[in-house]
Amino acid sequence: MSSLRPLAYAAGLALAVAAGAWLGSRGAATPAAPPEPRPAAPLSYADPVAQAAPSVINLYIVQRDRGAQAADRSNASAVAVGPQGLLLSSYHAVAGAAAIEATLPDGRTLSARVLGGDPDTDLAVLALAGPPPVPIAVGRASDLRVGDVVLAIGNPYGVGQTVTHGVVSATGRSHLGLTRFENFIQTDAAINPGNSGGALINARGELVGINAAIYSESGGSHGIGFAVPVEIALGVLRQVAAKGRVTRGWLGIAGQDVTPALAAAYGLREPRGVLVSTVTEGSPAQRAGLRPGDVIAAVDGEPAATAFGVLNQVAVREPGAMVRLSGWRGGQRLELQAVVGERPDGLR
Repeated sequence: MSSLRPLAYAAGLALAVAAGAWLGSRGAATPAAPPEPRPAAPLSYADPVAQAAPSVINLYIVQRDRGAQAADRSNASAVAVGPQGLLLSSYHAVAGAAAIEATLPDGRTLSARVLGGDPDTDLAVLALAGPPPVPIAVGRASDLRVGDVVLAIGNPYGVGQTVTHGVVSATGRSHLGLTRFENFIQTDAAINPGNSGGALINARGELVGINAAIYSESGGSHGIGFAVPVEIALGVLRQVAAKGRVTRGWLGIAGQDVTPALAAAYGLREPRGVLVSTVTEGSPAQRAGLRPGDVIAAVDGEPAATAFGVLNQVAVREPGAMVRLSGWRGGQRLELQAVVGERPDGLR
């Protein structure tokens, strides 16, 4: 039946053109051309999977409980990224591992070691004791839109490399209580235990995220999974590769989101920005002249919508960098410059 449709469409079009010419000779308007057909969705994502899958590795991890004699085994995933042959994975999956065995898509089995980790983003960087697989092509999580097709590649339950399919359900997810710095991609692609550290790819086979967690009461996938955007993951990888650890910018303030009710209660100029509630003694913010009661509306020209957002905006700056804080003090415009400090370890 489908083979007849082009022929029927062509015959109908010919009749429409002929009728239009006849009507045109009698002074009637010529009918508009039919709309361009929309491109059909692909019937298969085998090509992007074939491009990305050789870079995704199955991890088998030996972890010893404190005071226990028997070792516990768990599984996770990792992704080969960049020319140095390093792997990205999830910090919670490999932290404290006594031994890590990596099974590569080409069948090789190699030992792996953790070069460094960042619990604040739940990311870890690993190195293999041997030639790594080809690195994955890298995309841009910032280009993702809700509804875009994504695929998760990993090692769920240790059964071996598995691909699941879904869409981007949301971007910029935070306040989940999973990590300190949250800016997750949410997807309904099935992610299960063992997928942690695996690849979330777009329909072109490019890495856009590192699979991190699921929302589940049973432990299985309920269609709510989260991945760390690739831009954040690459930042962690670069820092660990260069200096073995991750450092972040810090101002030393606490604040709350300015809501219309808060703006009315405090007589604030506009119902937006972040109201500074605390300035740490001796902090970069205090040295810059910031005070409790000030409102931060922008950081380096980027709107400061929430206190959590300001935390992230400053955290991505290198310690020693200069940032411009814009906002209000009472009814007066406020412009300050602060030298970003290094965020103290363990600070929540």
